[in-house]
Amino acid sequence: MSFSLENPRVSLFVPTWNAGSEFREIFRRMKTQDLDRPYEIIVIDSGSSDGTVEFLQGEGIRLIQIPNHEFNHGLTRNRGIEEAKGEIVVLATQDAWPHDEHWMQRLVDCYDDPDVAGAYSRQLPRPDANPFIKDRLSNWAAAKEEPRVQCIDSPEGFEALAPLEKLGQVAFDNVSSSVRRSVAMEIPFRHRQFGEDLDWGHRAVLAGHKVVFEPRSKVIHSHNNSIWYEFKRVYLDHQNLHRLFGVQTIPKWRDVWTCGVHATGHLCKVVERDPDLGPLGKLIWWLKAAPLGFSQNLAQFLGARSVRKLDEGSSAWQRLDRVLRKGV
Repeated sequence: MSFSLENPRVSLFVPTWNAGSEFREIFRRMKTQDLDRPYEIIVIDSGSSDGTVEFLQGEGIRLIQIPNHEFNHGLTRNRGIEEAKGEIVVLATQDAWPHDEHWMQRLVDCYDDPDVAGAYSRQLPRPDANPFIKDRLSNWAAAKEEPRVQCIDSPEGFEALAPLEKLGQVAFDNVSSSVRRSVAMEIPFRHRQFGEDLDWGHRAVLAGHKVVFEPRSKVIHSHNNSIWYEFKRVYLDHQNLHRLFGVQTIPKWRDVWTCGVHATGHLCKVVERDPDLGPLGKLIWWLKAAPLGFSQNLAQFLGARSVRKLDEGSSAWQRLDRVLRKGV
């Protein structure tokens, strides 16, 4: 079986916005998956002006266009799930390269267990990923090689876990994921600018469902972002983690310094071990180690601290929050 608009049993949903020239090859890989049942492709485009819409109009898929201001990471995915005809809905981003023709099948196979509500893929860095991005991705739950079934015995047992243990039990990543449509209609994604996937995994597991990490389903995905962008991303990430699980990796101001020193040393070792870097490349990335090491720890501190300050109505923290949310 393969891509088909007739009686699909699986739906692949991809939100797009100015997807760029690479998207044509990414989409070809998505459209030529080796799946044991028919699947459809649904795309919601939020105002592309780079030819993405014109390309998709010739691909025989279900294309929905919305104004850019209507896009939201949670609500737009809900729209795609509502439009889906398949009971299993695969969710992908426009820049996630399927590693092979079995990417979707590996996710779909997880639903042989009727208790599974969601499944997500392993992420591999792009060949051009810089050493710091490769190091960060290697520590994320969606980069591991071992499969996991995430579930809990009871909400009380979950609440007794340490904050980072809670995160490990409910991790979910919409770079490449999937949901059982019937469950996602009961537990929809929330209106969120950031972290809609982790929030959904948390609620799905607490509701008694299973979430599966399937590393045999692989996508190639990473971004060589600037230190400033990574600062903003980590700020929002740790704001989200503190709200959901009480994660506070950098509790005090003085910890920013001590952990920044440790992080800088770690990043220098990452550069030294990278076989793809020559002498000049290593020098360049060594010079970036301290700015990234200290800024990442400051972002962790500010992100967790912002939860209390924003709840207290601090105008200074509200202004800071608006600045750090912009463009992420």
